[in-house]
Amino acid sequence: MGLPRGLGLRERARTTLALLGAVVVGVAALVAASCGSDEEQSLTIYSGRSAELIGPLLERFTEETGISVGVRYGSTAQLAALLVEEGDQSPADIFISQDAGALGAVQAAGLFTDIDDDILERVAPAYRSREGQWVGLSGRARVVVYNTDALDPSELPQSILDFTEPEWRGRVAWAPTNGSFQAWVTALRVGEGEGGARAWLEGMRANDAPEFPGNSSIVEAVGRGEVDAGLVNHYYLSRFLAEHGEDFPARNHHTGPGDIGTLVNVAGAGILRTSEQTDAARRFLDFMLSEEAQRYYAETNAEYPLIAGVAGAPGLPSIADLEPPAIDLSDLADLEGTLRLLRETGVLP
Repeated sequence: MGLPRGLGLRERARTTLALLGAVVVGVAALVAASCGSDEEQSLTIYSGRSAELIGPLLERFTEETGISVGVRYGSTAQLAALLVEEGDQSPADIFISQDAGALGAVQAAGLFTDIDDDILERVAPAYRSREGQWVGLSGRARVVVYNTDALDPSELPQSILDFTEPEWRGRVAWAPTNGSFQAWVTALRVGEGEGGARAWLEGMRANDAPEFPGNSSIVEAVGRGEVDAGLVNHYYLSRFLAEHGEDFPARNHHTGPGDIGTLVNVAGAGILRTSEQTDAARRFLDFMLSEEAQRYYAETNAEYPLIAGVAGAPGLPSIADLEPPAIDLSDLADLEGTLRLLRETGVLP
């Protein structure tokens, strides 16, 4: 039985609600994952991606392989910190992260093991660990979502750095507490240097950039006309268009070739060095990089598939067409330095 196609994220979540009962959050899930007969295989997964999105995939994996899955859900940053704290005592076999930075931080702590080449090589080198210890599962581009009643695309800048200009005062929303934004700021530090990143953050703050808790709230505010534009991941707009139709007054703008504003980051995964279920863990990564799972990401959430031969969502420009900046995602591990900079500039308290 394959995953159903053609349904929006919320509809898919409703149709799989009964199945998701088997994917339990927290301690109960961890106990369930670790208990069973010697013949049974099970995996404990720490997931920075939501049950609503990834639950159906986990159920399909168990259906296909017979390997049971217990999941601890949480924010990517919190789970990465927990893994570092737990160290060799962690019960986790797999860490799924919503961005490459957290994967890099866990790798830097020496907690991942090597991934087999036949799995790694399905994904382009730009979207996997230099050292072969984590691999991207799906891609997301940073974009500027804008209100089509307030702005013409020709009015939008070709560089995200230009939003510090006075003409954009109070008009461009951001989400400083959001993990995706923080990962992007880490890339900004790599691409523009510490001084350049500091100047941009201070400029946006001086320009009274409206703050929101996350990507969805920004897209919603842009659609209402509360703000003219906002900085988000590309696929959030797709959810609103699916729910409200093509008349929803917002669209995505991609900044110019090579601009840091069009960074393509990944959601990805790695196998914990201390896992005693390495065979099952490898089978899990194999499944997540199968055509079936990659189509699921593209069709359900409009994310970029990362293996060859799987088409992206209709109307989505290809990664090649975006010409994203040449930022090595393996260099995004310093989240702590990013958080420090955000506090020093007053963007975070």
